Amino acid sequence: MALRRIIEAGDDSLLKKSRPVTEFNGRLRQLLDDMAETLTDARGAGLAAPQVGVLRRVCLVLDEDSEEYIELINPEIIFQDGEQTGLEGCLSLPGKWGVVTRPDHVRVRAQDREGNWFEVEGEGLTARAFCHEIEHLDGHLFSEYVDHFLTDEELSEYLEAEGAEEAEGAEEDENAEPEA
Repeated sequence: MALRRIIEAGDDSLLKKSRPVTEFNGRLRQLLDDMAETLTDARGAGLAAPQVGVLRRVCLVLDEDSEEYIELINPEIIFQDGEQTGLEGCLSLPGKWGVVTRPDHVRVRAQDREGNWFEVEGEGLTARAFCHEIEHLDGHLFSEYVDHFLTDEELSEYLEAEGAEEAEGAEEDENAEPEA
């Protein structure tokens, strides 16, 4: 495995549509392993092959529940429902954070590293990451969908408010009556 350089905005390859994967071989497995190592090192929620300079329909998404990577090859969103609006960033746009509206629930059909088709669903952050990474495969960046880019001050306020909400929710859980 090896760390790959993450391409940043301004590189035209991020704006190109990726080609489908047709060969499920050692090169694909190496790409997936390298992408997992790169994503772990960058501490991101997802990574698409174009972000490491490979124009193939391959991406990884961190499953919020299991905290494991979901490998998606030739993915397509086949169902989406609900709506969520929240903070989003991108490893290819370091330091940029914006508010984006996405579906709250998403079902994706994709292939695994062996070429087998499967379906996977995600909600919340996982659904957001599915949408974000699959858009990379079509040559789009999250900046096209941003309702508003946050200043450093707004980002700090947003994160403080989110932290207060989480603390309040945890306190409510502690004070809840135990179930019989």
